[in-house]
Amino acid sequence: MSPLPTRMINRWQNREEPGPGQGTLYWHILVGDHPEARDLAHTAQKRLAGFHGLHMTPTEWLHITTLVVGPTDEITTDQQHEMLNAASELLAALPPVAVTLGRILYHPEAIAVVVQSTDPLKQIRIALQTATLKVTGREGHTEGPTQWTPHMTLAYSETEQPAEPLITALGRELPAREIAITAVSLVVQRGAERLWDWHPVGRIPLGHS
Repeated sequence: MSPLPTRMINRWQNREEPGPGQGTLYWHILVGDHPEARDLAHTAQKRLAGFHGLHMTPTEWLHITTLVVGPTDEITTDQQHEMLNAASELLAALPPVAVTLGRILYHPEAIAVVVQSTDPLKQIRIALQTATLKVTGREGHTEGPTQWTPHMTLAYSETEQPAEPLITALGRELPAREIAITAVSLVVQRGAERLWDWHPVGRIPLGHS
């Protein structure tokens, strides 16, 4: 993510998305149940509330996208459960991870907060890639840049406008919050991204016996 874009653009103008009845499978770290994550998101979204053209992430679905698996019409329900089993075996050896939220990331398509504690999160992602490859023959991929940057998106841009007023209103950093990452979820997103029609398939705790 570029730290300081000059303009915001419409994220969904040319984005290919699932149609009605179609879906995309993701590995997400869901953090909407963490009071600290909700509080930070509320603070940021309140500062941005006066601007048009921003689609705020619903509190319920605050998340860290860890891996895009692929279209649901290419991955059977049985394979989804096999992926959960394979990932569960690998994640049993990885303990919960303490992360810090606070530094803001700006991208022409979105405003997010960086999730600091990169190396342990990369180990989680490698385990998910391994499980996904074992079951589906594909490793999955990252949205956007090739390099994965752990982040929690606060708002998506749905129009063109100068970025500077948004940056001035929100700033570069919010008071830091710490949360513990304790689980990973396999989630089906039905239809377009901004509809938030999400359906968790299963949740895997970290460091379980």
